Formats: sequence, C-alpha cells, structure tokens
Amino acid sequence: MAITFNKSRNDDDALMAEINTTPLVDVMLVLLIIFLITIPAVTTSIQVKLPRETNQIRETQTENIIISINEVGNAYWFDSKLSSFEELKSKLVALKKPMDSLEIHIRGDANANYETIGQVVYALQEAGVTRIGFITQPPVKN
Repeated sequence: MAITFNKSRNDDDALMAEINTTPLVDVMLVLLIIFLITIPAVTTSIQVKLPRETNQIRETQTENIIISINEVGNAYWFDSKLSSFEELKSKLVALKKPMDSLEIHIRGDANANYETIGQVVYALQEAGVTRIGFITQPPVKN
C-alpha cells in the first residue's frame, strides 16, 4: 500500500511546507519570563563597595608576642606552655603595655583544632588586644 496525494489544486488539501513557529515562540517567551523572575533573586540589591587587600610580607619585631598552637591543641607563649586561657590573659596584663600597641602573632598548626585557635582569639579580644595576625607559609610554587 502506497501513500498517494490528490493532485487537485484545492487549497484545503495541499501539503503544507512551512515551519510552524508558534510553539517555538511560546517556549522562548516562557524562558524569558523565567529568567526575568529569577535574575533579581540571584543578585543582591544592596550595593556595597568591598575592601581590597593584598598580603604584605612583614618582618617580625622583637616586641611582637608569638602564641603557638600545636596539633594536639596545646597553646604556647613563645616556648612556654600555657595551662589555661586565664594564664594567657594574666601574662598580657603583666606586660603593662597598652593593649592597642601589642601585636600578637598566632602560629596554628594546619591540623590543629579550630576551637582552640578560636578560644585563643577570644581570650585576646577579652584582654583588649586589637592587633592579631596569623603566621602562615607561602603556597608551594609549581
């Protein structure tokens, strides 16, 4: 059985050779509406100029205090072990220097518990220290 077409010139029976673009336009309008609704949700509406900062290599001064935290979580004032965070505060008070002039450098082991480092930073803040820095190693260059 073969398909045959009437060879008549009747417009109703003629084969349609045009592409129907109505479904394409419908899909594009739906996508446009979706994008118009979701773009404001993705971006923030408050314009803020964020600070720009570059890392600067600083030389350690002799008056800087270095607090080290090892992998186990023990804190050290230079080379002497701190028994508690209260001892850290008392050592800072014993320096009899203004707290805003002190610069504390924290050397935390890469595998140390963040809780211990956070407790040291909290103890320093409670003592009034405003200048706290972290000593790191530069990344390995390939």
